[in-house]
Amino acid sequence: MCHHCVTESVKSRMLNRRDFFRRSAVAGAAAAATISAPQALFAQKAMPTKVEDMTHTLTEDFPTYFGDQQFFVKPLFNYAEHKFNINEWRLNEHTGTHMDAPLHFSADGTSVDEIPVGDLVCPLAVIDIREKASTDADAQVTPDDIRAWIEANGDMPEGACVAMLSGWGEHVTTDKFRNVGEDGKTMHFPGFHIEAAQMLMEETSTKGIAVDTLSLDHGPSPDFAVHYEWLPSGRWGLECIANLEALPAAGATLVVGAPKVKGGSGGPARVFAMV
Repeated sequence: MCHHCVTESVKSRMLNRRDFFRRSAVAGAAAAATISAPQALFAQKAMPTKVEDMTHTLTEDFPTYFGDQQFFVKPLFNYAEHKFNINEWRLNEHTGTHMDAPLHFSADGTSVDEIPVGDLVCPLAVIDIREKASTDADAQVTPDDIRAWIEANGDMPEGACVAMLSGWGEHVTTDKFRNVGEDGKTMHFPGFHIEAAQMLMEETSTKGIAVDTLSLDHGPSPDFAVHYEWLPSGRWGLECIANLEALPAAGATLVVGAPKVKGGSGGPARVFAMV
């Protein structure tokens, strides 16, 4: 096809697109005019004004639960030689800011790709335990913490994610994130108490829980009690979440970009919150 023909073809497509968007804008304006004043006001109030990134940057030296490296990057092509960049990744599913799918701690639970996308956008409730975590590395979210949140903020929202803000995220680049004790093997960091998980399961419609540490269970847990209670029930978890301190206790909407990998027990996720 000649250059002139190509140019004319592109111009024709662009004009058609302009006409389409012009007609769409007119139709949208007409539809908006039919919305009552209360409805329009509600839409404006619901519009988020801020988006916070809740994801740590994943690096090859990111701390892991078992202590070993779990993320590896191998350059395959580079711009200097090939005029494009491609890296090959090798990683453990549960590395960095990541999701725990129900399958992670069950024989036949929902895999990460099977979680309904509607469950990955939800209200966020942030329970702040920084004060007690500052003096007790083994601090846990308890039923009393949940009751205190409800007393201050009202009922737990339908289908929420309940997140623990322990302040541990500030240690992510240091050995304190794992915080191995004098015995050389037991870690010490905050998490959810089993009774708090049970309370959320029995008394609320909570879909997920999130922590700013390496595990839903606190560091010295001998049995992963929260994992075994929470995940097989069809609910999900997020570990190593970031920047919870930038959000209000209530009112944010969480969006979890979980990987859609067939049969995955979880995976690194891009997580953000809208306020």
